[in-house]
Amino acid sequence: MRGWKRVLLIVIVVLLLILLVGPLLIPVPPLEGTVPPEQLADPDSRFVDVNGLQVHYKIAGQGQPTLVLLHGFGASVFSWREVMEPLSEIGTVIAFDRPAFGLTERPLPGEWPGENPYSPEAQADLTVALLDTLGADMAVLVGHSAGGTIAVLTALRHPERVEALVLVAPAIYHGGGTPGWVRPLLRIPQVGHLGPLLVRSIITRAEGILRIAWHDVDKITSEVMAGYKKPLQAANWDRALWEFTLASRPLDLPDQLDEITIPVLVITGDDDRIVPTDQSVRLADELLNAELVVVPECGHLPQEETPDQFLQAVTDFLGQLP
Repeated sequence: MRGWKRVLLIVIVVLLLILLVGPLLIPVPPLEGTVPPEQLADPDSRFVDVNGLQVHYKIAGQGQPTLVLLHGFGASVFSWREVMEPLSEIGTVIAFDRPAFGLTERPLPGEWPGENPYSPEAQADLTVALLDTLGADMAVLVGHSAGGTIAVLTALRHPERVEALVLVAPAIYHGGGTPGWVRPLLRIPQVGHLGPLLVRSIITRAEGILRIAWHDVDKITSEVMAGYKKPLQAANWDRALWEFTLASRPLDLPDQLDEITIPVLVITGDDDRIVPTDQSVRLADELLNAELVVVPECGHLPQEETPDQFLQAVTDFLGQLP
């Protein structure tokens, strides 16, 4: 009996060592073929230092109102390509890449001064800091999906700077961050070591995710796929996305919706399988001053899949503002 106990103890110790040390022995090779974000810039790309962070943005139009476009998870300013120029006929339009996405700088731990730039609060504050840098007092925030989350958070943190909200398939009730019980696990050294490998899997899943996001998958052209994959050529995109994952968390925004009293337009597709349509309908109902537009035969990306309907809804909404 004593011999069996000794064998069992040895087995347990060996298994623990495998679990604790094994992941750390798995190599995480550096990404090949990545370049500094500036080398991936478009002719109309601009870069500006905002609180020590090089932010990639595009700007069009002039005058009021100022519209700030906030893209969703895994996207970039590319997702606004169909609507940015038409919206610039109304006023000034600014689209920028949120930290961890697009061509905005991707600092690693120890390289950023002050607050973690990947946290939701830092991204909301960055939105206002960009307005300051570009000389805009107030703005209409147009946020898609997770960008809608940041738009609402910005309105809550800086209500004096937000004139109105356009929330496009916004992630308010679900998908707002890593669950609390998971976050401590992500910070275990073994998991952290493998983190960049985990997020690299997005390359292989990108097309499948886009197919779920569109109602009409025939609209996903090779140019669309290339536009979404382009930021994956930027240096440190995998490590930055892992830092973004670590910094994300639920924000309890549904409990604060009664604090949003400014005009809000909620736009959703009738076939949204990422942020289900009924969540956008619920949001419009629970906000104090909201309109709802449900676009027929449209998925999660109205601004890309049905830009004409999107533009009509936004134009009508902005025309009603004081």
